[in-house]
Amino acid sequence: MKIKTAVVLLIVCVVIAVVPLMLIKDSEFGGADDAASETISQILEVEEYTPWASPVYEPPGGETESLLFCLQAALGAGVFGFGIGVLKERKKSRKEA
Repeated sequence: MKIKTAVVLLIVCVVIAVVPLMLIKDSEFGGADDAASETISQILEVEEYTPWASPVYEPPGGETESLLFCLQAALGAGVFGFGIGVLKERKKSRKEA
């Protein structure tokens, strides 16, 4: 991949991430758990859905939960970057051979 293409793709990614945040002022971003709970409540026609299973580990507070979520995202990004690096090096070594 050429440097120009990578820079253009990076700029497009930033624009895709930033523009909606700038255009939608009073937006509230909910999680998938809340959306699923609301949908289940609508389907079952109950006021509030009570999950039948409880999590194995519940963090002591919202900050800890956010920290764990960030660590999970960082780990995923690291694995993704490592995979991209392996693919790039594999392609490079094939060209040299």
